[in-house]
Amino acid sequence: MKPLMLQGHERSITQIKYNREGDLLFSVAKDSTPNVWYTINGERLGTYDGHRGTVWSVDVNWDSTKLLTGAADLSSRLWDCETGAVINVYETKSSVRSCNFSFCGNLFNYTTDRQMKHEPRICVFDIREPADAEPALSFVVDTKEMSKPMCSLWGALNEYLITGHDDGTISHWDLKTGQLLHSVKEHTMLIKDMQLSSDQMMLVTASKDKTAKLYDAPTLEHLKTYKTDRPVNSAAISPIRDHVVLGGGQEAMEVTTTSTKVGKFDAKFFHLVFEEEFGRVKGHFGPINSLAFHPNGKSYSSGGEDGFVRMHEFDQSYLDFEFEC
Repeated sequence: MKPLMLQGHERSITQIKYNREGDLLFSVAKDSTPNVWYTINGERLGTYDGHRGTVWSVDVNWDSTKLLTGAADLSSRLWDCETGAVINVYETKSSVRSCNFSFCGNLFNYTTDRQMKHEPRICVFDIREPADAEPALSFVVDTKEMSKPMCSLWGALNEYLITGHDDGTISHWDLKTGQLLHSVKEHTMLIKDMQLSSDQMMLVTASKDKTAKLYDAPTLEHLKTYKTDRPVNSAAISPIRDHVVLGGGQEAMEVTTTSTKVGKFDAKFFHLVFEEEFGRVKGHFGPINSLAFHPNGKSYSSGGEDGFVRMHEFDQSYLDFEFEC
């Protein structure tokens, strides 16, 4: 399983995301310039220039015509995916930590940090409206009851929003009123990443408490726990196999050597049902910050603190592998 090495960022990768067809891979990093790559050969197709700070989050709509980014320069930007032109800039009072398109692509949400005496906020916009139009929904997260949201997703059929918080809480929010529907707290530390299964019925979370957890997305019922010996920064569910991949590692400030053995920077594969690890993939020289399975399930990509994106095509032996009960 020889990977393609994508080198286009000058600083740490913060998130990677495939489009729906899987022919493009989008990556954002702390260097303020989102990149787009061909997945078939790893060639860089282009960049999106305009942000002035760390880009924390990226998403692409279902037909790959528009790109959405959220950054630390107090803005979320909507781009023309093909030309790289900025369609709209949505100004905020604090850093945009996460952003996502709805399934239809007409709505998107972003969440902001608690900074400069501004409380965390969750906003929903309609991209068919001008940038200075009022948001379809905007509400402040009460940090007296829960901490700030670190990641967000749209629920199935756009019926609700899911947010993961830095105290380990996962919450459902009503899209019409902004009311908290219900929340659970299975993690003990910050949730770094959340990803849905291909049918949007299951949710996997990655946390600094050295675990990833699987939930029923509509009810937030806790189903499975995948335990590791390192903080987990990202986790993804295979679209074709009962597999989960986890990535993470020590914080950069704690790493005193570039040895991949010491830092524990490998991606770990677990069986979705049996919670047992069955494989590891090494390569990064720093913590893995983001993971994503290709939509066809035959490859996956990882983005690391070292600034590299690695695209791994699975061998036939992986596709033929059957877990022994």
